[in-house]
Amino acid sequence: MPERTAAPLPPPGPGDEDPDLLLRMLCHEFRTPVGALAALTRALADDRRPLTPADRRELATLARDQADHLQQLLRRVVAAGGGAFALVAEAEPTVPLGRILPQVAALVPAGRLRAGTTRRAGVCPVPARRTRQVLVNLVENALRHGPPDGTVGIFATVRGAGLTVLVTDEGGSPAPVIEALRRPVPGAGFSGLGLWIVRRLVAVDGGRVTAHALRPVGVGVEVVLPATGPTVPAPPAAG
Repeated sequence: MPERTAAPLPPPGPGDEDPDLLLRMLCHEFRTPVGALAALTRALADDRRPLTPADRRELATLARDQADHLQQLLRRVVAAGGGAFALVAEAEPTVPLGRILPQVAALVPAGRLRAGTTRRAGVCPVPARRTRQVLVNLVENALRHGPPDGTVGIFATVRGAGLTVLVTDEGGSPAPVIEALRRPVPGAGFSGLGLWIVRRLVAVDGGRVTAHALRPVGVGVEVVLPATGPTVPAPPAAG
């Protein structure tokens, strides 16, 4: 079991209205879907990774979703009229978590993925756009900060009333992740900005984010969301 190291969510600080912070948020938000589209292009061109028709459908779905995300960002910028841009707690459709996980897993190069999802976790309804954005951010972070050939893990389960998704890599100390999660506002530049955005998005849905130091080596970021709605199909009515 990983050694749990909690990184509690501080209340939003006054820096949320800092124009420089908002500009960096916007740049980061564009960078994530663009990076995801680049990774999808590499996956489609990777001859070492034979793609089944199901794989191609998942990649195409994720590419469409990231393109839609870019269009939504553009609409929000236009609506703001060049003013404040922020993460908005918009109502959005829910989908089973199991529909999102294969799309996100497709970002991990062949041979580097470890994954496991319980049946209950797979059917939990989650906000489609925010959950996809959170997991894409975490997987890209794991790929960027882990060793070049290291394993990336994506695991999901239900514990009590919480849906838990854990993204792991084989990087070094979790201290930078913990620090990024504890900051009321991110530091200068883009360092820790993605994790700060993840924390804000998860908080919109009443969830929390914690960091784990893994043994013998590695870092895990755990997202816990309320497990809303039926998590297993209802049993058939007695006849």
